[in-house]
Amino acid sequence: MKRKNGVALWRQIADRIRTAIAAGEYDSNSMLPPEIALAEKFAVNRHTVRSAIAALAEEGIVQALQGRGTMITRKERLNFPISKRTRFTEGLSDQARDMEGLLLFHSIEAATATLSEKLRLPLGAPLIRLEILRKVNRRPVSRSTSWFPADRFEGVAEAYKTSGSITAALRATGIDDYVRLSTVISARHAEADDLADLELSPGAILLVTDALNTDMEGTPVQYAVSRFSADMVQFTVEN
Repeated sequence: MKRKNGVALWRQIADRIRTAIAAGEYDSNSMLPPEIALAEKFAVNRHTVRSAIAALAEEGIVQALQGRGTMITRKERLNFPISKRTRFTEGLSDQARDMEGLLLFHSIEAATATLSEKLRLPLGAPLIRLEILRKVNRRPVSRSTSWFPADRFEGVAEAYKTSGSITAALRATGIDDYVRLSTVISARHAEADDLADLELSPGAILLVTDALNTDMEGTPVQYAVSRFSADMVQFTVEN
């Protein structure tokens, strides 16, 4: 196995095993190969393989069975629905033991040409920017950057910090309901910040959504660019 600088070897092994599980490589009996076989395959010692398997067990992907080996308990990716009312928590609630939304930082910045067009605001209008990390079953799943019109959503950062929910934060600032106007989906390699926050290995692929939400009168309330770990999440676009 080719080592990647700056990434713990056990994490690289865990990523490779997770990808193999998602690809159905171990579907014949729903069990991982023995530790010694995995150690030989990846040219590492059994302790490294054991650490990788322990990390996958923490994610709920595998489970150690006394005297039987390691059973695969989750083969499929998390399924994230994109619809008229796309909500992170509601979309994944039936697939996760626990979910967490963390506000990494927030700031006030002037609208660029792109942001002013998206949010239908004058160039240079003040925006509130939120940088958010979302975890599912204690594992980072998405990293997002959101912008809100500052004049309308004062306090949205504190509301999100308290609730961990965009829906709750918008409700706290006067928006009882909102809808998804558009979503553009693309894929790219993860950059340094996303690699660190999402705990990914160099070369990892991200699924990226550019999303615009509006209030019920059609006025933009949030523009967000979200990056998802491609080996953990798949999208379903619903009519």
